[in-house]
Amino acid sequence: MNMWIVLLLLSVCSETIFCFSRGNVEVACGDMTPQHDSSPSTQHPPFNIIADKSQFSPGDEIKVTLSMASSEGKQYFKGFLIEARNARNLSETVGSFKLISPDISQLLKCDNKEGSAVSHTSDSHKTEVQVIWVAPSDSPSSVQFLVTVAQGYKAFWVKIPGPVVSQNGAQTSMFTSEGCGSSKSCLRDPEGCDPQNDTACHFLSFRRLERSVMFELSGSADGYVSFALSQDKWMGDDDVYLCIRDTDRVDIKAAYVSGRTHPIISSQNILKDMAWRLSNGVIQCSFRRDIQLPPENLNRFNLEQMYYLFMAHGRVENGITHRHDHQPLISTYQASITGPPEDLTGSRSPLLVKYHGAFMLIAWTSTVSAGVIMARYFKPDWPERNILGQKVWFQLHRLLMTITVLLTSVGFVLPFMYRGGWSKRAGIHPYLGCVVMALAVIQPVMALFRPAPDASRRYIFSWMHFGTGTVAQVVAVIAIFLGIHQQALSLPAPWSTGVLAFIVVWFVLANLVLEVHRRGFLPIGKYFKNVKIYTEHINSDDKEEVVFVPDENETSNVESCFKNTVLAIYLCVNLGFLTTLLWTISAV
Repeated sequence: MNMWIVLLLLSVCSETIFCFSRGNVEVACGDMTPQHDSSPSTQHPPFNIIADKSQFSPGDEIKVTLSMASSEGKQYFKGFLIEARNARNLSETVGSFKLISPDISQLLKCDNKEGSAVSHTSDSHKTEVQVIWVAPSDSPSSVQFLVTVAQGYKAFWVKIPGPVVSQNGAQTSMFTSEGCGSSKSCLRDPEGCDPQNDTACHFLSFRRLERSVMFELSGSADGYVSFALSQDKWMGDDDVYLCIRDTDRVDIKAAYVSGRTHPIISSQNILKDMAWRLSNGVIQCSFRRDIQLPPENLNRFNLEQMYYLFMAHGRVENGITHRHDHQPLISTYQASITGPPEDLTGSRSPLLVKYHGAFMLIAWTSTVSAGVIMARYFKPDWPERNILGQKVWFQLHRLLMTITVLLTSVGFVLPFMYRGGWSKRAGIHPYLGCVVMALAVIQPVMALFRPAPDASRRYIFSWMHFGTGTVAQVVAVIAIFLGIHQQALSLPAPWSTGVLAFIVVWFVLANLVLEVHRRGFLPIGKYFKNVKIYTEHINSDDKEEVVFVPDENETSNVESCFKNTVLAIYLCVNLGFLTTLLWTISAV
């Protein structure tokens, strides 16, 4: 009796194994997981999944190809399961399939739909299989192909994400900003953009799903889009996730960066429910990751903690990711990955770099220009007034130049603090900055050893002081023009360049007006000479012509008033445009 039971069990088991080897795997249609009593491989799947079209209309046919991709390890696969799912609801099967090679593939009935999946017919070795997917009349706007592949009983991969195809005229994005701050957390650049209708929108969203978190990432890029979880605002020791374009497909990978180096791709596949899409230069991908992972995943962070979020994109050559094209977008504050939904904000410019730009702008487009005008054109003014024993113009000039040197010194140090050393990718900008810093220090040192005003060699100091200051100002302006478009700051072009150019031209115009006036081509005070006025004598009808000639003090007062007016107008306009640039720096 016992022997008959054993034989019965053996026959059932052998029949089950035989059925699975023949591809009768409808029992696995839902989760697409083989009944192999073992866990799916965590290695990167060595397969390519390609669709011959990216867009379709109802009734269209799309050829889907599953083939070997890696030249390492086994060069074949035995079993497979191909399904088409709604890209926005991966539990819903879509459409039906036709066979190209019925000797190695067969149709299955999944989700009560005939021909809604394709599997193998035997465990023979295969290197490629092709099927035809037929779009239904009620197709959703986007469809994701998913594939499970087995190379052996214990070597198999589940739900490998294939391409996403979209219905003609449908929205070109898998993702939307709908629900940001209410049902999911979002980080976007530009702030408030929607990836559903804006191809320039760089978008990251995440939401908790029981014991895991679903991430969505989208952005325009030539090679890859990525995001990282970081415990600070410095690159290094970060948990990174990349969506890398590989011709007509996207590889979704977890990685780790230990510093300012290439990310180290994880050999373990800890991502689930992966999906991707390529459209109009936009790379999109989504995946799910468990909140807590086994201890062997040393470089994967616990998602129950709070982290700064980095979002970046860049180029890929020969499978190697290059440095990001623009400064990464960094969240303003640490976000709770599994906490309540938030609509996050961020900046691509680090705070230290913002202060660097602000200090240099204030110093070399405002305080130094006011100090130069004061020393060049206001020496004759306020002759009877002193401030702490010195003439008014000299004290104002010295105060403005001292502020310039202090702002330059602090601004000079900040980029080194941020970079931790010299920047090799900033071009000539840091070299010009060093020249400006050196000249800014030389000027006050030179002034300390200036000769007396009546000394015979005073003119040498005057020319050296003038020449050094002028060179410093010119080099500083050139450095600022280059600096406002550095990757770490990158103010909006071209209007920011136009605003800066106006500030420079405005300074030149103010100097030109005051210089023309000083040389006597605008003798404002003399306009009152030889002016005919009439006075009426008391008790007389006679009128007498009188020539009004003001004295020197009155002429001097009028000319001083003109210069003060020019200076006031210059400063008001200068500060207005400077404030615009400073506000722009704070907003990037």
